[in-house]
Amino acid sequence: MVAKPLSDPEATKGVAFGLTAYVMWGCFPLFFALFQGVPAYEILIHRVIWSCLFLVGLVTVMKRWHPIRQALAEPRRLGRVLGCAVLIAINWGLYIYSVETRQVFQASLGYFLTPLVNVALGMLVLRERMAGLQSLAVLLAATAIVIQLLLLGELPWISLTLALSFGTYGLLRKQVPLDGLSGLFVETLLLLPLGLMALSWLSMADLSHFLDTPRITLLLIASGVITALPLLAFAGAARRLRLATLGFLMYLNPTIQFFIALLVFREPLSPIQLVTFVLIWVSLALYSWSAWHTRSRPPLAPAGTQSK
Repeated sequence: MVAKPLSDPEATKGVAFGLTAYVMWGCFPLFFALFQGVPAYEILIHRVIWSCLFLVGLVTVMKRWHPIRQALAEPRRLGRVLGCAVLIAINWGLYIYSVETRQVFQASLGYFLTPLVNVALGMLVLRERMAGLQSLAVLLAATAIVIQLLLLGELPWISLTLALSFGTYGLLRKQVPLDGLSGLFVETLLLLPLGLMALSWLSMADLSHFLDTPRITLLLIASGVITALPLLAFAGAARRLRLATLGFLMYLNPTIQFFIALLVFREPLSPIQLVTFVLIWVSLALYSWSAWHTRSRPPLAPAGTQSK
């Protein structure tokens, strides 16, 4: 991608698209907090189903069926896409659970950790070499997790699972020749049969909340729409901005989540948790500084294919 100065009108549009995408992703806790009384697994089921149905219309309007037909015509290449689908479902479900149980600080920490997990996975799996500052950043992040484990006596399992699932998703997604919109559609399409079966079981067991009230019904349908909209905005940003710029904008998402947890949900933040966040922020500052100076090298995964 050719770098453009920020004074370039297209680059300015790219920043606007990027801000739109990351602000929407960052505000997801406010949306999922509206589902009072609906368990996270049921919201996940509807998110998969309605995302897939909404994307059918979107792909049709945008005339993007060609890469999708190509992918579906080669079943042998769908293994990685299925792996991506499972990982994104885990990520979505756990994220919804973190909002439902008011553990948004952990979700925020997980997405702050994701770039560092990407670096570590690149070293361990792809045998990529890390710059000195990147190694130090990963070490500081690991130290933060160990401190929380030793002083609080518990692992931030939501944070780690979100970061690892999305980091591994990025690793697999890198090997799938599909753009973000087409890839998300194929992933949800592969999950659709399971989603429909799960919804049928909930209905037969009289456990479904889908038709409880018009409000809940509309919210469950809307969960599919809000999954696709920030992805479209991100696609507009990715076409116009350097990946390094997208990488910096990415931190808006967990930052907004952090302040929503602190100011809106009033979640308790212990001094040890604050120390953990500070160490992660220092790690990200080192990582970003290193990435900025080596920005001609592409990152392990697309910076903004967020999975909330």
